[in-house]
Amino acid sequence: MIVKDYIKSFEKHGLGMFVHFGVYSVLGEGEWARHNGILSHEEYDSLYKTFNPTDDWAKKLVDTANAAGCRYITLTTRHHDGFSLYDTCGLSNYDAPHALAGRDLVREFVDACCAQNIIPFFYHTLLDWYVPSYNENFKEYLVYLRKSVALLCQNYGEIGGIWFDGMWNKPNEDWEEDALYALIRHHQPSAMIINNTGLDARGALGHIELDSVTFERGRPTPINLETSPKYIASEMCQIFGDHWGYAKHDYHYKSLSHIIADYCACRRYGANFLLNVGPMESGYLRPLDDALLRTLGEWIAINQEALYLPRPSGIEIEGNPKNFILQGENAYYLFFHDLEMGGSSNVVASTPTYDNSAVKFMLEKTIQSVKWLDEDTEIQPSFTQNTDKVEIHAGKQRYGVSMVVRVAKITV
Repeated sequence: MIVKDYIKSFEKHGLGMFVHFGVYSVLGEGEWARHNGILSHEEYDSLYKTFNPTDDWAKKLVDTANAAGCRYITLTTRHHDGFSLYDTCGLSNYDAPHALAGRDLVREFVDACCAQNIIPFFYHTLLDWYVPSYNENFKEYLVYLRKSVALLCQNYGEIGGIWFDGMWNKPNEDWEEDALYALIRHHQPSAMIINNTGLDARGALGHIELDSVTFERGRPTPINLETSPKYIASEMCQIFGDHWGYAKHDYHYKSLSHIIADYCACRRYGANFLLNVGPMESGYLRPLDDALLRTLGEWIAINQEALYLPRPSGIEIEGNPKNFILQGENAYYLFFHDLEMGGSSNVVASTPTYDNSAVKFMLEKTIQSVKWLDEDTEIQPSFTQNTDKVEIHAGKQRYGVSMVVRVAKITV
């Protein structure tokens, strides 16, 4: 099996920010506003004349990504409505330089990423509701698509990858994938190529040039690479609410604990977690999104030693099935879920009737210590190791701390 270095490097990023931003952000009705008939197509297509993000939108976005612990950002350079945030260099007038903004927003994004050591990735739609040839002359449309992608590969320096979406809209068409991926390999040989398989085919393998499978709003599972000629990564994309693009009346938000658990579920199988935001018309994030990301970043900063480089260990453990172990260079990291909280019965809510703090597993190496990452203290009440059989009792979290997932470092 061929193992490519850039795919292995991608897996070490751990957390990425997904950004759905475009003309639809003006309406605040989600990224499918054109398709859903919020306005007539003519009215919607004229919105770009008012689209003018603030000058510092990209810097503020990258600031938040950095605070959250993201190593890369995937930006919607063109979504299904056909509007491009980049200069299409004459391919279309439906782009940011022809909008009220009058400038290349992808250039601003890339420059902001480079200034803060964040890796820029480009999302690009495959389906297109704006260009007539998509429905009237598909081969002509594919030429337009490839010319568009070539601009992204040539005009912005080295990028981390290109993330496609929409092939599911015409599953029986010949998308001429060989030609599309070949031009990316020519201009960006170390870029990840990802093609979202959608809600109905999470984790599905595809064209040989694809470098990662996708899990849209579903936690990853192990992928079977026995018949694959090359190593392939995996990535879960998730949203805070119910929309990818900004929806001003979306209040159905996931909790921070839900997001932390999703992230840990990704790392359990070595998958990256691509967490989405939908900036408002200004390019600024909704305050709730910003706060959630920055608070997630606090949890990640505490546990970062276990979240980026360690890989799945293959160690099977007895106890809560949510718990798992990752392997680092000279240590293992044990992820505990659903730990009970200690404290007075007058303040602590009812506790589970089962013990989530006890785990058992086999380990041939001799353990030197087991410490919590959040406090750098020895795990209590104890751990035991007899020959290669290990038993650890995590005990309760002290009142004043509630980590959602608490990580113990096992030094060997």
